[in-house]
Amino acid sequence: MRSTVSVVRAAPQSALGDVGRAMELAGHRHALSPDATTILKDNISWHLPFLSANTTPWQLEGVIRALQDSGFAELTTVHNNTVVTDPFKGRVLNKLAPVYEAYGIPELYNFRPEDMGWVRYEDTEDLLALPRVFPDGIFVPDYFAGTNIVHLPTVKCHIYTTTTGAMKNAFGGLLNTRRHYAHTWIHDTLVDLLTIQQKLHAGVFAVMDGTVAGDGPGPRTMRPVEKNVLLASADQVAIDAVAARMMGFDPLSIRYLRVAHERGLGCADVREIEIVGDSEIAEERWGFRVGHNLASRVGHGAWFGPFASVQRLFFHTPLVYAFIFASFAYHDYVWWPTVGRVRQKRLRRTSGWARLFDAYAPAQDAGHAGRGSGRDEAPFAGFVKD
Repeated sequence: MRSTVSVVRAAPQSALGDVGRAMELAGHRHALSPDATTILKDNISWHLPFLSANTTPWQLEGVIRALQDSGFAELTTVHNNTVVTDPFKGRVLNKLAPVYEAYGIPELYNFRPEDMGWVRYEDTEDLLALPRVFPDGIFVPDYFAGTNIVHLPTVKCHIYTTTTGAMKNAFGGLLNTRRHYAHTWIHDTLVDLLTIQQKLHAGVFAVMDGTVAGDGPGPRTMRPVEKNVLLASADQVAIDAVAARMMGFDPLSIRYLRVAHERGLGCADVREIEIVGDSEIAEERWGFRVGHNLASRVGHGAWFGPFASVQRLFFHTPLVYAFIFASFAYHDYVWWPTVGRVRQKRLRRTSGWARLFDAYAPAQDAGHAGRGSGRDEAPFAGFVKD
Protein backbone atom coordinates (compact mmCIF):
# COMPACT_ATOMS: atom_id res chain seq x y z
CA MET A 1 0.00 0.00 0.00
CA ARG A 2 1.38 3.39 -1.01
CA SER A 3 2.20 5.85 1.78
CA THR A 4 0.15 9.04 1.88
CA VAL A 5 1.11 12.40 3.37
CA SER A 6 -1.27 15.34 3.38
CA VAL A 7 0.17 18.83 3.05
CA VAL A 8 -2.24 21.69 3.73
CA ARG A 9 -1.88 25.46 3.58
CA ALA A 10 -3.00 26.90 6.92
CA ALA A 11 -4.08 30.32 8.18
CA PRO A 12 -4.65 31.58 11.74
CA GLN A 13 -8.33 32.31 11.15
CA SER A 14 -9.02 28.77 9.90
CA ALA A 15 -6.44 26.78 11.85
CA LEU A 16 -8.78 24.22 13.43
CA GLY A 17 -10.45 23.41 10.14
CA ASP A 18 -7.06 23.21 8.45
CA VAL A 19 -5.88 20.63 10.99
CA GLY A 20 -9.05 18.61 10.48
CA ARG A 21 -8.66 18.74 6.71
CA ALA A 22 -5.06 17.52 6.92
CA MET A 23 -6.11 14.60 9.11
CA GLU A 24 -9.04 13.65 6.90
CA LEU A 25 -6.92 13.68 3.76
CA ALA A 26 -4.32 11.49 5.46
CA GLY A 27 -6.94 8.95 6.54
CA HIS A 28 -6.84 9.15 10.33
CA ARG A 29 -10.14 7.26 10.64
CA HIS A 30 -8.60 4.19 9.00
CA ALA A 31 -5.18 4.48 10.61
CA LEU A 32 -6.47 4.43 14.19
CA SER A 33 -8.54 1.80 15.96
CA PRO A 34 -11.97 3.14 17.00
CA ASP A 35 -12.07 0.81 20.00
CA ALA A 36 -8.74 1.82 21.53
CA THR A 37 -7.73 4.67 23.82
CA THR A 38 -5.91 7.35 21.83
CA ILE A 39 -2.82 8.96 23.35
CA LEU A 40 -2.07 12.52 22.24
CA LYS A 41 1.72 12.76 22.42
CA ASP A 42 2.58 16.43 22.35
CA ASN A 43 6.12 17.67 21.82
CA ILE A 44 7.51 20.00 24.48
CA SER A 45 11.12 20.43 23.42
CA TRP A 46 11.42 23.45 25.70
CA HIS A 47 9.23 24.58 28.56
CA LEU A 48 9.63 28.19 27.39
CA PRO A 49 6.99 29.38 24.89
CA PHE A 50 9.18 29.56 21.80
CA LEU A 51 7.14 29.10 18.62
CA SER A 52 8.58 26.42 16.28
CA ALA A 53 10.00 24.44 19.23
CA ASN A 54 6.80 23.01 20.71
CA THR A 55 3.35 21.67 19.89
CA THR A 56 1.05 24.64 19.32
CA PRO A 57 -2.32 25.03 21.06
CA TRP A 58 -4.18 25.21 17.73
CA GLN A 59 -2.45 22.02 16.55
CA LEU A 60 -3.55 20.25 19.73
CA GLU A 61 -7.07 21.67 19.72
CA GLY A 62 -7.61 20.91 16.05
CA VAL A 63 -6.53 17.30 16.55
CA ILE A 64 -8.80 16.86 19.58
CA ARG A 65 -11.81 18.23 17.72
CA ALA A 66 -11.16 16.16 14.61
CA LEU A 67 -10.79 12.98 16.66
CA GLN A 68 -13.90 13.64 18.71
CA ASP A 69 -15.90 14.45 15.59
CA SER A 70 -14.72 11.12 14.14
CA GLY A 71 -15.97 9.17 17.14
CA PHE A 72 -12.71 8.75 19.05
CA ALA A 73 -14.12 9.49 22.48
CA GLU A 74 -11.45 8.11 24.81
CA LEU A 75 -8.54 10.53 24.52
CA THR A 76 -5.64 11.01 26.93
CA THR A 77 -2.22 12.61 26.85
CA VAL A 78 1.06 11.31 28.23
CA HIS A 79 3.78 13.78 29.23
CA ASN A 80 7.41 12.82 29.76
CA ASN A 81 10.19 14.36 31.78
CA THR A 82 13.63 15.39 30.55
CA VAL A 83 16.73 16.53 32.35
CA VAL A 84 16.49 20.05 30.91
CA THR A 85 12.76 20.57 30.22
CA ASP A 86 10.05 20.84 32.87
CA PRO A 87 6.82 19.26 31.54
CA PHE A 88 4.64 20.94 34.18
CA LYS A 89 5.94 24.38 33.28
CA GLY A 90 5.92 23.55 29.56
CA ARG A 91 2.25 22.52 29.42
CA VAL A 92 1.31 25.86 31.02
CA LEU A 93 3.68 28.29 29.28
CA ASN A 94 2.96 26.75 25.87
CA LYS A 95 -0.80 27.00 26.56
CA LEU A 96 -1.53 23.33 26.10
CA ALA A 97 -2.95 22.95 29.61
CA PRO A 98 -6.07 25.09 28.96
CA VAL A 99 -6.85 23.03 25.86
CA TYR A 100 -6.60 19.75 27.75
CA GLU A 101 -8.67 21.17 30.61
CA ALA A 102 -11.42 22.65 28.46
CA TYR A 103 -11.86 19.45 26.43
CA GLY A 104 -11.67 17.19 29.47
CA ILE A 105 -8.56 15.31 28.34
CA PRO A 106 -6.82 13.45 31.21
CA GLU A 107 -3.13 14.31 31.52
CA LEU A 108 -0.86 11.43 32.52
CA TYR A 109 2.88 11.37 33.17
CA ASN A 110 5.04 8.40 32.24
CA PHE A 111 7.37 9.08 35.18
CA ARG A 112 4.64 8.97 37.87
CA PRO A 113 4.03 5.46 39.27
CA GLU A 114 0.41 6.30 40.00
CA ASP A 115 -0.16 6.90 36.27
CA MET A 116 1.69 3.97 34.73
CA GLY A 117 4.42 1.42 35.24
CA TRP A 118 7.32 0.23 33.09
CA VAL A 119 7.54 -3.30 31.71
CA ARG A 120 10.36 -5.12 29.99
CA TYR A 121 10.11 -5.20 26.20
CA GLU A 122 11.07 -8.71 25.14
CA ASP A 123 10.78 -8.69 21.34
CA THR A 124 14.30 -7.35 20.74
CA GLU A 125 15.45 -9.52 17.83
CA ASP A 126 14.88 -6.84 15.18
CA LEU A 127 16.34 -3.93 17.17
CA LEU A 128 19.55 -2.21 16.10
CA ALA A 129 20.75 -0.09 19.01
CA LEU A 130 18.62 -0.31 22.13
CA PRO A 131 19.90 -3.74 23.32
CA ARG A 132 23.40 -2.24 23.29
CA VAL A 133 22.31 0.99 24.97
CA PHE A 134 20.32 -0.80 27.68
CA PRO A 135 21.98 -4.22 28.14
CA ASP A 136 20.06 -4.78 31.39
CA GLY A 137 16.73 -4.58 29.55
CA ILE A 138 14.54 -2.25 27.51
CA PHE A 139 11.52 -0.96 29.40
CA VAL A 140 8.43 0.74 27.97
CA PRO A 141 5.30 2.16 29.61
CA ASP A 142 2.70 -0.55 30.27
CA TYR A 143 -0.05 1.96 29.50
CA PHE A 144 0.97 2.17 25.83
CA ALA A 145 0.14 -1.42 24.88
CA GLY A 146 -2.91 -1.64 22.61
CA THR A 147 -3.48 2.12 22.41
CA ASN A 148 -3.52 4.46 19.45
CA ILE A 149 -0.91 7.21 19.51
CA VAL A 150 -1.08 10.52 17.66
CA HIS A 151 2.22 12.39 17.57
CA LEU A 152 2.16 16.21 17.50
CA PRO A 153 5.64 17.37 16.41
CA THR A 154 6.67 20.58 14.71
CA VAL A 155 8.71 21.05 11.52
CA LYS A 156 12.21 21.85 12.71
CA CYS A 157 15.90 21.05 12.56
CA HIS A 158 17.81 19.08 15.17
CA ILE A 159 21.49 19.27 16.10
CA TYR A 160 21.89 15.47 16.35
CA THR A 161 19.48 14.13 13.71
CA THR A 162 19.39 16.99 11.14
CA THR A 163 15.57 17.05 11.30
CA THR A 164 13.12 16.01 13.98
CA GLY A 165 9.47 15.13 13.68
CA ALA A 166 7.17 12.16 14.11
CA MET A 167 9.84 9.49 14.59
CA LYS A 168 11.84 11.53 17.10
CA ASN A 169 8.69 12.35 19.09
CA ALA A 170 8.62 8.79 20.46
CA PHE A 171 12.02 9.34 22.09
CA GLY A 172 10.48 11.00 25.12
CA GLY A 173 7.34 8.99 25.69
CA LEU A 174 8.64 5.50 25.03
CA LEU A 175 12.00 5.67 26.85
CA ASN A 176 12.70 6.57 30.47
CA THR A 177 14.84 9.35 31.88
CA ARG A 178 18.10 7.54 30.96
CA ARG A 179 17.38 7.95 27.26
CA HIS A 180 20.35 10.30 26.88
CA TYR A 181 22.47 7.11 26.91
CA ALA A 182 21.21 6.55 23.35
CA HIS A 183 22.49 9.77 21.79
CA THR A 184 25.60 8.22 20.22
CA TRP A 185 23.29 5.78 18.39
CA ILE A 186 20.41 8.21 18.04
CA HIS A 187 19.53 7.42 14.41
CA ASP A 188 19.31 3.67 14.95
CA THR A 189 17.49 4.30 18.23
CA LEU A 190 14.74 6.18 16.36
CA VAL A 191 14.41 3.24 13.98
CA ASP A 192 14.13 0.88 16.96
CA LEU A 193 11.46 3.05 18.56
CA LEU A 194 9.36 2.96 15.40
CA THR A 195 9.78 -0.83 15.27
CA ILE A 196 8.49 -1.04 18.84
CA GLN A 197 5.60 1.34 18.19
CA GLN A 198 4.35 -0.63 15.23
CA LYS A 199 4.15 -3.71 17.45
CA LEU A 200 2.92 -1.97 20.59
CA HIS A 201 0.17 0.36 19.38
CA ALA A 202 -3.15 -0.35 17.70
CA GLY A 203 -2.57 2.63 15.41
CA VAL A 204 0.07 5.33 14.89
CA PHE A 205 -0.61 8.73 13.31
CA ALA A 206 1.11 12.13 13.20
CA VAL A 207 0.02 15.72 12.67
CA MET A 208 2.99 18.03 12.16
CA ASP A 209 2.80 21.80 12.64
CA GLY A 210 4.81 23.90 10.19
CA THR A 211 2.83 27.10 10.68
CA VAL A 212 6.02 28.46 12.24
CA ALA A 213 8.96 26.19 11.41
CA GLY A 214 12.37 26.03 13.09
CA ASP A 215 15.55 26.76 11.12
CA GLY A 216 18.94 26.37 12.76
CA PRO A 217 20.35 24.40 15.71
CA GLY A 218 17.17 22.86 17.06
CA PRO A 219 15.24 21.65 18.86
CA ARG A 220 15.45 24.87 20.86
CA THR A 221 17.84 27.59 19.68
CA MET A 222 16.26 28.19 16.28
CA ARG A 223 15.13 30.93 13.95
CA PRO A 224 11.32 30.73 13.75
CA VAL A 225 10.13 31.11 10.17
CA GLU A 226 6.45 31.48 9.24
CA LYS A 227 5.60 28.78 6.67
CA ASN A 228 1.81 28.35 7.07
CA VAL A 229 1.77 24.60 6.52
CA LEU A 230 0.41 21.48 8.23
CA LEU A 231 1.24 17.85 7.46
CA ALA A 232 -0.42 14.59 8.50
CA SER A 233 0.21 10.91 7.85
CA ALA A 234 -0.10 7.40 9.21
CA ASP A 235 3.44 6.73 7.91
CA GLN A 236 5.89 8.25 10.37
CA VAL A 237 8.81 7.83 7.97
CA ALA A 238 6.99 9.43 5.06
CA ILE A 239 5.80 12.52 6.95
CA ASP A 240 9.33 13.13 8.25
CA ALA A 241 10.73 12.63 4.75
CA VAL A 242 8.34 15.10 3.14
CA ALA A 243 9.02 17.67 5.87
CA ALA A 244 12.79 17.14 5.52
CA ARG A 245 12.67 17.72 1.77
CA MET A 246 10.61 20.88 2.21
CA MET A 247 13.19 22.14 4.70
CA GLY A 248 15.82 21.57 2.01
CA PHE A 249 17.37 18.24 3.01
CA ASP A 250 17.62 14.98 1.08
CA PRO A 251 15.59 12.54 3.20
CA LEU A 252 17.54 9.48 2.09
CA SER A 253 20.78 11.13 3.24
CA ILE A 254 19.46 11.27 6.83
CA ARG A 255 20.36 7.97 8.45
CA TYR A 256 17.24 7.39 10.56
CA LEU A 257 15.00 7.91 7.54
CA ARG A 258 17.12 5.83 5.18
CA VAL A 259 17.43 2.89 7.58
CA ALA A 260 13.72 2.95 8.44
CA HIS A 261 12.97 2.93 4.70
CA GLU A 262 15.35 0.03 4.08
CA ARG A 263 13.78 -1.97 6.90
CA GLY A 264 10.26 -1.51 5.52
CA LEU A 265 8.99 0.62 8.42
CA GLY A 266 7.77 3.35 6.07
CA CYS A 267 8.71 5.23 2.94
CA ALA A 268 11.48 7.85 2.85
CA ASP A 269 11.65 8.10 -0.95
CA VAL A 270 9.41 11.07 -1.69
CA ARG A 271 9.01 9.91 -5.31
CA GLU A 272 7.05 6.93 -3.96
CA ILE A 273 4.86 8.92 -1.55
CA GLU A 274 1.39 10.10 -2.51
CA ILE A 275 1.13 13.74 -1.47
CA VAL A 276 -2.45 14.98 -1.18
CA GLY A 277 -4.09 18.27 -0.33
CA ASP A 278 -2.22 21.39 -1.42
CA SER A 279 0.46 19.23 -2.99
CA GLU A 280 2.30 22.12 -4.66
CA ILE A 281 3.54 23.18 -1.21
CA ALA A 282 5.57 19.99 -1.00
CA GLU A 283 7.69 21.26 -3.90
CA GLU A 284 8.94 24.20 -1.83
CA ARG A 285 12.57 24.16 -0.67
CA TRP A 286 13.21 26.41 2.29
CA GLY A 287 16.99 26.19 2.48
CA PHE A 288 17.16 25.41 6.19
CA ARG A 289 20.56 24.72 7.78
CA VAL A 290 21.18 23.11 11.15
CA GLY A 291 24.39 24.84 12.22
CA HIS A 292 25.74 24.85 15.77
CA ASN A 293 25.44 26.64 19.07
CA LEU A 294 27.61 26.34 22.18
CA ALA A 295 25.64 23.42 23.59
CA SER A 296 25.63 21.49 20.32
CA ARG A 297 29.41 21.77 19.92
CA VAL A 298 29.89 20.29 23.38
CA GLY A 299 27.28 17.61 22.67
CA HIS A 300 28.81 16.57 19.36
CA GLY A 301 32.20 16.23 20.99
CA ALA A 302 30.78 14.12 23.79
CA TRP A 303 28.46 11.87 21.78
CA PHE A 304 30.18 11.57 18.40
CA GLY A 305 33.63 13.14 18.69
CA PRO A 306 36.90 12.63 20.53
CA PHE A 307 35.28 12.22 23.97
CA ALA A 308 32.77 9.55 22.91
CA SER A 309 35.09 6.78 24.14
CA VAL A 310 34.83 8.07 27.73
CA GLN A 311 31.19 9.15 27.64
CA ARG A 312 30.25 6.62 30.33
CA LEU A 313 32.38 8.64 32.74
CA PHE A 314 30.58 11.85 31.80
CA PHE A 315 27.00 10.64 31.39
CA HIS A 316 26.61 7.44 33.44
CA THR A 317 27.96 8.94 36.68
CA PRO A 318 27.02 11.96 38.84
CA LEU A 319 29.22 14.07 36.53
CA VAL A 320 26.21 14.21 34.21
CA TYR A 321 24.62 16.79 36.51
CA ALA A 322 27.31 19.29 35.58
CA PHE A 323 26.33 18.96 31.91
CA ILE A 324 22.64 19.18 32.78
CA PHE A 325 23.16 22.36 34.77
CA ALA A 326 25.32 23.90 32.05
CA SER A 327 22.72 23.15 29.36
CA PHE A 328 19.87 24.47 31.49
CA ALA A 329 21.78 27.66 32.38
CA TYR A 330 22.84 28.30 28.78
CA HIS A 331 19.42 27.80 27.22
CA ASP A 332 17.21 29.39 29.88
CA TYR A 333 19.43 32.15 31.26
CA VAL A 334 21.74 33.06 28.39
CA TRP A 335 20.22 32.21 25.00
CA TRP A 336 16.55 32.82 25.82
CA PRO A 337 16.82 36.32 27.32
CA THR A 338 19.43 37.53 24.82
CA VAL A 339 18.26 35.85 21.60
CA GLY A 340 15.10 33.77 21.90
CA ARG A 341 12.89 36.37 23.52
CA VAL A 342 14.01 38.93 20.94
CA ARG A 343 13.10 36.59 18.08
CA GLN A 344 9.73 35.84 19.64
CA LYS A 345 9.02 39.55 20.09
CA ARG A 346 9.92 40.20 16.45
CA LEU A 347 7.59 37.39 15.38
CA ARG A 348 4.73 38.99 17.31
CA ARG A 349 5.04 42.09 15.15
CA THR A 350 4.87 40.20 11.86
CA SER A 351 3.02 36.90 12.33
CA GLY A 352 -0.66 36.17 12.80
CA TRP A 353 0.38 32.86 14.37
CA ALA A 354 2.18 34.65 17.20
CA ARG A 355 -0.89 36.78 17.79
CA LEU A 356 -3.05 33.66 17.77
CA PHE A 357 -0.77 32.10 20.38
CA ASP A 358 -1.16 35.19 22.54
CA ALA A 359 -4.95 34.94 22.22
CA TYR A 360 -5.07 31.57 23.97
CA ALA A 361 -5.75 32.09 27.66
CA PRO A 362 -3.31 30.85 30.30
CA ALA A 363 -4.14 27.68 32.19
CA GLN A 364 -5.73 29.39 35.16
CA ASP A 365 -8.40 30.88 32.88
CA ALA A 366 -9.30 27.60 31.20
CA GLY A 367 -11.67 26.51 33.97
CA HIS A 368 -13.91 29.43 33.12
CA ALA A 369 -13.86 28.74 29.39
CA GLY A 370 -16.26 26.44 27.66
CA ARG A 371 -15.85 24.68 24.39
CA GLY A 372 -17.10 26.81 21.54
CA SER A 373 -20.55 25.81 20.33
CA GLY A 374 -20.00 26.45 16.62
CA ARG A 375 -17.83 24.33 14.36
CA ASP A 376 -16.48 27.27 12.36
CA GLU A 377 -15.37 29.59 15.14
CA ALA A 378 -11.80 30.80 15.37
CA PRO A 379 -9.49 28.43 17.22
CA PHE A 380 -9.18 30.69 20.25
CA ALA A 381 -12.95 31.18 20.71
CA GLY A 382 -13.16 29.11 23.87
CA PHE A 383 -9.94 30.36 25.40
CA VAL A 384 -9.46 34.05 24.73
CA LYS A 385 -9.46 36.23 27.80
CA ASP A 386 -12.40 38.55 28.48
